[in-house]
Amino acid sequence: MTSPVGERFSEFFDKWICQLDGYLQQLVRVSREGLSESEHQTLVSKLTAHYKEYYTVKWAAAHEDVLVFYCPVWLSKLENACSWLTGWKPSMIFGVVESMRRKSVAELTEEQVRKIEQLRVKIKLEEEKVDREMERQQVAIADRKVVELVRTARRIRNEELVVVVGNHQVEGLVEVALKGVLAGLERVMKAADCVRLKALKGVLDVLNPSQSLDFLAGICMLQIQIRKWGQNRDNQKGSNPIILGELHNNVIF
Repeated sequence: MTSPVGERFSEFFDKWICQLDGYLQQLVRVSREGLSESEHQTLVSKLTAHYKEYYTVKWAAAHEDVLVFYCPVWLSKLENACSWLTGWKPSMIFGVVESMRRKSVAELTEEQVRKIEQLRVKIKLEEEKVDREMERQQVAIADRKVVELVRTARRIRNEELVVVVGNHQVEGLVEVALKGVLAGLERVMKAADCVRLKALKGVLDVLNPSQSLDFLAGICMLQIQIRKWGQNRDNQKGSNPIILGELHNNVIF
């Protein structure tokens, strides 16, 4: 059953994706028309603001119910399979940059290549840091105190500890323990989102406005195309498997 938070965010996400598709069409048109650098920068700013809006709404919703983002009903199975801690893997964007270079969509200077590589290493380390924190949260679920609470609650249900401790008291302790787990999951989600935003901003800071347009077009198309393929696959049983490794080579540019 979908929670109220999940229903609200599903509606928001559908509208957000439609707007993203609209921005993609603008990116493609502006890139072809060869407009001024200031016009390029204006569109880049609009799109980055669109992404910021997504995370603002996401964090507000997650504060109400963070678990819906770890089991998102608004995503296809393919999108969920590609997900890393409630979103896209930050290091993925460096594959998009490399695809731009291979397809000669953008000529990067040696200085740009050096800065992009430095950023890639930094983002990789931050991803690993978030992974370790998620592992710590998962291990905490099996903490001795939590396990003891589970045993106590089970014994009360079997009427073995009625005299020793009341069921209401144990439920209160369980609620406190669950709040700690949920707060930890929310922190991990926000940490992962911050790495995503840092990676996106870091690449845009290195690229010029024209290159930024092509880069954002690749990011948008990748996200939209995976969503379309995932929805088609969910709706059509027995469809041919999708080879994600070919995305950068054959779809984006």
